[in-house]
Amino acid sequence: MRLTRPGGRLPAPVRSSLGLERGERVLSAAPTRGGSFVVATSAALHLPVVGGGFARLPWERIEQAAWRDGRLRVQETRGGPAHEIGLTDPGSVPETVRERVTATVVVNHQAALPGGGTVRIAGRRPAGGGEVRWSFVFEAGADPADPGLRARAEQILAALREQTGL
Repeated sequence: MRLTRPGGRLPAPVRSSLGLERGERVLSAAPTRGGSFVVATSAALHLPVVGGGFARLPWERIEQAAWRDGRLRVQETRGGPAHEIGLTDPGSVPETVRERVTATVVVNHQAALPGGGTVRIAGRRPAGGGEVRWSFVFEAGADPADPGLRARAEQILAALREQTGL
């Protein structure tokens, strides 16, 4: 099954509804089971939305992505929503997603917290450059709403920023 028109071009209606930013290039695309496309660009993953059109998810906002059983699963950072899309012919979309998400990671650090549990601190830089954006993922029973654990995670982040110069 051909993902795009000859010459690797997306159908014109799909391309026009993406809302690409200046300089943003399509890297790979795959048809969905719902009749739309998932499109990976140099700056973001474009996911189809119910009713038509696309949601633009910059690479640095993707916490993790997995390809399994014909479905692409994407989890946004900072507790954002998860997305799951069935693809009829994934082509190089899973590999492109993995490479692009990984390329945004500048720092990935796991630290122990008082009382057990851990926090993973990730620093990500947007695909086009710019400021590093930091996120916390509290794991192993650590409560992100606990002000003491949150303060300790902030201290760890401050030390990490000083150590890395970011």
